[in-house]
Amino acid sequence: MSRLDLDTVLSWVPEGSRVLDLGCGDGAFLARLSEERGAVGVGVDIDPANLVTAVSRGLDVIQEDINDGLHCVIANRFDVVILAHALQELTHPHIALQRMVDIADEAIVSFPNFGHWSCRLHLGVKGRMPMSRVMPRHWYDTPNIHFCTVTDFDALCSALHIDIIDRATIAGPAQHFLGRWFPNLFATSAIYRIRRSGG
Repeated sequence: MSRLDLDTVLSWVPEGSRVLDLGCGDGAFLARLSEERGAVGVGVDIDPANLVTAVSRGLDVIQEDINDGLHCVIANRFDVVILAHALQELTHPHIALQRMVDIADEAIVSFPNFGHWSCRLHLGVKGRMPMSRVMPRHWYDTPNIHFCTVTDFDALCSALHIDIIDRATIAGPAQHFLGRWFPNLFATSAIYRIRRSGG
């Protein structure tokens, strides 16, 4: 399945940026950033198989658990740090966000919106945790441990003194404009550009 959030992330990364991709997986997106944006990137992942594949692509990668605080990464070393569709999988997402805006001038975060109307309807009618194309796994085997809505993320940024530079949303074709104007209800995913307040 094509990841529409990654197209937006790609468009927000300035040409030639120094990029840190958290939860880089097999490095496919990091390679795309290098090819299409001329980015100089480093990936972080915990899965050894992903790291082997990323290295085979000629990428620089670090094996580290994001939940441990990214102590191996020097503050202000990068222009952009990316966390794509992994925020909800972190043990302490608020700590990760604070660290991200210290590591780079800007951070880009995308996540599935658990406030989408279909999630609410599914839970209300069926009484079970929702599953969808964006969230295809059962509650007991999903990596998602912190269910976040667009409104939750806005409030968290405010509490952490993080500025929201830009926000984009992903919604179905019939709900595109509704997703833009009422994102908490109609966006299936959200993408944010953020930075430390006063940065």
